[in-house]
Amino acid sequence: QVKIRGFRIETGEIEFQLLKHGLIKEAVVVARGDEDKYLCAYYTAYEELSTSRLKDFLGRRLPDYMIPSYFVQLDAMPLTSNSKIDVKALPDPEGRKSLKTLYVEPQNEIEEKLAAIWKEILGVEKIGIDDDFFELGGHSLKATALVTEIHRTFNTEIQLKDVFEIRTIRGLAARIKTAGQSIYSSIKPAEAQENWPHGYYAASSAQKRLYIINQYEGIGTGYNMPAAIEIEGELNYERLKETFNKLIERHESLRTSFGVFEGEVAQIVHPSAELNIDYISRTEYIEKIKDGGIGRVIKEFVRPFDLEKAPLMRVGLAHTEERRHVLMVDMHHIISDGMSMNILIEEFAHLYEGKTLPELRIQYKDFAVWQNELFETEEIKKQGEYWKSVFAGNIPVLDMPSDYVRPSIQSFEGDRIDFELDRELTAGLNALAAQTGTTLYMVMLAAYNVLLSKYTGQEDIVVGSPIAGRHHPDMEKIIGFFV
Repeated sequence: QVKIRGFRIETGEIEFQLLKHGLIKEAVVVARGDEDKYLCAYYTAYEELSTSRLKDFLGRRLPDYMIPSYFVQLDAMPLTSNSKIDVKALPDPEGRKSLKTLYVEPQNEIEEKLAAIWKEILGVEKIGIDDDFFELGGHSLKATALVTEIHRTFNTEIQLKDVFEIRTIRGLAARIKTAGQSIYSSIKPAEAQENWPHGYYAASSAQKRLYIINQYEGIGTGYNMPAAIEIEGELNYERLKETFNKLIERHESLRTSFGVFEGEVAQIVHPSAELNIDYISRTEYIEKIKDGGIGRVIKEFVRPFDLEKAPLMRVGLAHTEERRHVLMVDMHHIISDGMSMNILIEEFAHLYEGKTLPELRIQYKDFAVWQNELFETEEIKKQGEYWKSVFAGNIPVLDMPSDYVRPSIQSFEGDRIDFELDRELTAGLNALAAQTGTTLYMVMLAAYNVLLSKYTGQEDIVVGSPIAGRHHPDMEKIIGFFV
């Protein structure tokens, strides 16, 4: 076990995942460096493998902090007299021989700041201005984080496509020098809105959209965001309840309800909101699972929300066995999204352990008010006009052949199918992404468009693609509906 940037890491787990790659024969991961430790992976393989392919492979199986900074391919592992891998004989990756790029240090203040941002996002210590962002383990999510940090540091708006096209610190620094100031100023705490009741604020565009969708017949739990987690060990029920109430106190979204005021969808931020935990005792649990198991318990827990009542979150706790519980959390999408769930889990762990969290400078309602003001600017109005022209006239409807007649009333039922691609196809997809300078996601999206075209015979197809929607650096730690 080694400690890298504050994280305790089992190098054996990284080796185990590397060996799942069909082309790798042997793998060993070691920590190098003195004060600034970093991970380096050494491997032998049936053919030459690129760093970007391996980082992408591990990125789908391990958290970012467990991805090695360097990958070195060897013809054969050095062995001791006992036929064990001789760690001391492994070559030093410094000099970036494994990445085939000559190291050139930053030449000016912009390049130095960019190098610091890259180090933070990629977890790589030594970064030259001609290194390729994606060769160092970058991907679309990290590229989004890079755009956000550039925005925060230089108050300059760089597009995501710029990162994919330019890829180096030298090139991005040149782009920053010629880019104008961003229209995105810092988000300020919102003042009470004139002629609106106390605690009432305009909803964001995403919230307005979802509030209307929530009126559809049969929507039910279509926009609930439930999660169930098994907990082993001693559980302090009072501390659990106290922790959730601290989160509600910390994040205004968790004590926000919705209504219509003077024809406008409004979010109402309450000074407080009490959370009652649905507790199922061991005896009650045994009785319930006679007819459907834990699935029945979770299904009964997930039920529709009334958007006019806060909090739009509920928590349940089922005592399943001695020293075992299932914690159930459900939130309405109008106050949350996928990144919000990550924030909730991370902050819950900190607060439950008795740690304190830095105060939030702004809340979701401040973003919503800022966004409504932003939509009145000429720059955004121009963007709006562009998209209205793109979708002028009849928007193409996908005429998919189906086994059954489409029902007159929309159903919100759905399902999920999990499957794995074989080694050969996966390698081909990754190779195509590398050859075209794109990400695996972009390749899969293109393939999906082709598939839809084959089924329908249509070429003009509209596909919705979810994004995090947190373009402004002030939004990173806020629970709310940005996606």
